[in-house]
Amino acid sequence: QVQLVESGGGLVQPGGSLRLSCAASGRISSPNAMEWYRQAPGKQRELVATITSGSSTNYADSVKGRFTVSRDNAKSTVYLQMNSLKPEDTAVYYCHLRSTVLPIYNYWGQGTQVTVSS
Repeated sequence: QVQLVESGGGLVQPGGSLRLSCAASGRISSPNAMEWYRQAPGKQRELVATITSGSSTNYADSVKGRFTVSRDNAKSTVYLQMNSLKPEDTAVYYCHLRSTVLPIYNYWGQGTQVTVSS
């Protein structure tokens, strides 16, 4: 059974930075993609950033130039460095692991709260 555990959320002032981590455990096959989603109150969950096992990345337009996704395959961990945070970045951030070839699988973490407020 694969488990994803996020950490690093918290309260930060506008303009500040946070780094989220997501550690995966269990039997994980490659190739795969590790992703960060977020969900703000009253809004749909949205994809923030993706990084494949080949280190290709993709970002939502709203975070380009401010957020950086990276991964350490040896540690089965993905990171999200968030800089220049804005109040609209406030949300629960979820880690997601999915296959990129058959057989299909996907797993979710429990989420970590990020609050940007003065």
